[in-house]
Amino acid sequence: MRRILVLITLIILFGVTPVHARQITDMTGRKVTVPDKITKVYCSSPPGTYLLYAIDPALVVGLNFAPKEQEKKFIRKEFKQLPIIGGAVGQGRNINVEMLLKVKPDIVLVWAWQEKGINEKFEETFRKLGLPTVYVRLDSITDYPAAFRFLGDLLDRRERASKLQNYAEKTLKEVSTITTKIPTGKRISVYYAEGPDGLATERDSSFHVEPLRLAGGRNVHHGEALDHYGLEKISMEQVMLYNPELILVQERDFYAKIYTDPRWKGIKAVKDKRVYLIPRIPFNWFDRPPSFMRLLGLKWLTNSLYPQLYPLDLVKETKVFYKLFLGITLSDDNLREILKP
Repeated sequence: MRRILVLITLIILFGVTPVHARQITDMTGRKVTVPDKITKVYCSSPPGTYLLYAIDPALVVGLNFAPKEQEKKFIRKEFKQLPIIGGAVGQGRNINVEMLLKVKPDIVLVWAWQEKGINEKFEETFRKLGLPTVYVRLDSITDYPAAFRFLGDLLDRRERASKLQNYAEKTLKEVSTITTKIPTGKRISVYYAEGPDGLATERDSSFHVEPLRLAGGRNVHHGEALDHYGLEKISMEQVMLYNPELILVQERDFYAKIYTDPRWKGIKAVKDKRVYLIPRIPFNWFDRPPSFMRLLGLKWLTNSLYPQLYPLDLVKETKVFYKLFLGITLSDDNLREILKP
């Protein structure tokens, strides 16, 4: 604690307020003074970091956690070499204040999520360090078009942001056109299997399963979300009672054994071979953490649920998406690694 206080004192004594500054309104309506030219940004959580990566990876000054080995070939070399600063990502992770001061970001970008108390705590930390805090709304996939437009204006990347915004708007519109016509009684029932045993899940009101709602699926696990983190444990008996028509799987190890596990063989989705492993390279297409990849995930999921209503050339669409959002030209081997269980 004493070390942090010393660092804060130094930044106050020797930090220099930018001469050229402007006032902006962030996505929560707050007035914030930021530098005229922003070249270095720290994001306090993965959704913001990934959003910034899509806009311009060169702006990112640090990561919330280290990339996994299988992700590294799909992200830029300079991104992999950035320092790990941590962030408001839960699971005991905190911000490395000393490293944050070392990289000296022009602003801190914060996901304006539901847990206001956590945001206020981190905002106070950034205020003491003399770092402007800018909030961006990413609570829903439908927030992404506005988020791209906002960051394009804030970071002077309007042309780039406009392309991403257009893709997001087009995706949401075309999926909605299909799914809003599906009667409630004819929607495919879905169980979202998380954890190594597949017996953790989310209630249908949780933001973790928003893509499922937008894709026209009917989550079998109902009720108000118990908390922001999720991963609610349920029993095998409950899954049997739900008897879903389709299962979405988060963990590869669980997916590898679900068809041979005698406990699952009687579930309709397993019998009908409608169990799908969620793609997650380099960033998850569905959840944990949520990101702009949900736009491609929404197309994939809608097609998986209703292939007749929403036909999709997934290989072609994946190539287009990765080129546009990640700047990657995918090879056939890359595609197999991303799409094949």
